[in-house]
Amino acid sequence: MEEQENDKFDYANFEKEAIEKLKNGKELGGKDGVLGPMLKRLLEAAMEGELDAHLKDTDTPNRRNGKMGKKLKTGFGSIEVNTPRDRNSSFEPQILPKRQTTLGASLDHKVLSLYGIGMSYADICAHLEELYGVTTSPATLSAITDRVIDEVKAWQGRPLESVYPFVWLDAIHYKVKENGGIRSKAVYCMLGVNREGIKELLGMYVGENEGARFWLSVISDLQNRGVKDIIIASIDNLKGLSNAIKSVFPDTEVQLCIVHQIRNSMRYVPHKNKATVLKDLKQVYQAPSMDQAEVALANLEENWAKQYPAMVNSWLNNWEELSNYFKYPEDIRRRIYTTNPIESFHSQLRKVTKTKRVFPSDMALLKLLYLVQENVRKNWTRPLNGWNLTMSQMMIIFEKRLIQP
Repeated sequence: MEEQENDKFDYANFEKEAIEKLKNGKELGGKDGVLGPMLKRLLEAAMEGELDAHLKDTDTPNRRNGKMGKKLKTGFGSIEVNTPRDRNSSFEPQILPKRQTTLGASLDHKVLSLYGIGMSYADICAHLEELYGVTTSPATLSAITDRVIDEVKAWQGRPLESVYPFVWLDAIHYKVKENGGIRSKAVYCMLGVNREGIKELLGMYVGENEGARFWLSVISDLQNRGVKDIIIASIDNLKGLSNAIKSVFPDTEVQLCIVHQIRNSMRYVPHKNKATVLKDLKQVYQAPSMDQAEVALANLEENWAKQYPAMVNSWLNNWEELSNYFKYPEDIRRRIYTTNPIESFHSQLRKVTKTKRVFPSDMALLKLLYLVQENVRKNWTRPLNGWNLTMSQMMIIFEKRLIQP
């Protein structure tokens, strides 16, 4: 029976340990450094992928034959790497040749970053050959990156905290090959802030074009992974999404994105009147209180209902969930009135994926987005600015819900 693969690298625990080490003054490199374990995991995953491709490409009967450990000197200190072997001894790792015991610091960084920068396999092959003299193929690189799939699945199923004060929900769309054709797919993303004020991407799921039914399954998955309560959720005005949230988390306050509402309103207004209508709209959404906002809304209806009934009705019909933010102090308002936090995350995904017109599969898409978010979340290690004030106000309003374990 073939030897089982190494234990999978746990990114969640790694991140916690890495942050703790950095807080305690540990170096990035050197003995017990932060980056050594990640480099070891990625090198071993790369070699496992190369061996997969090697065994598939050979016509001679062959199979795995254990592993051999060796010490490798790197720019981050010495690490112990387990190199996989095959029965015929015909496998020669290209990313780390058998007799190589030193890895240059520049290649260290390249191994750690290639997965997540959005380069095509052809470009990666050319880059490795030009800079490092490593000859490889797109098929080998595909096998290497496929080693990340188990980590993606583990990340998708990881336990979550019991309570999130704020969650923003939105979808981003891509083209994916499926059944001989090309289809538009929605990637459902949920960005949360925990009680310590740290942002966390709670999940990414690839589904059909954005719809409330799939959102319901996504929200239910949060509950299955340990989430007991979401205090306030900010969303766009997708039909049925609010009901989907409340069917799983009935106490959650839903705030419709004001920015989306304004954009949608302007679709009904010709250019000549946009400036005047926007001026009246500002009196509504920038009002200092609910009472004053409702007076401004009545004026909006009186001034424009006859000319632009669809625009005015969209405010009237959705007012309950458009106006929730007026219940709270200014500091809470500014965090919930728009879905901009998750749209900002989507813009970082687009920077990497903008050259990818079509993905070969759902998993190919999810692999890349997962690796991009791994890089993005390196900047999510500190509480949001002014979080102490926000949390003190939230505790006054929602203390019983926020203190649950």
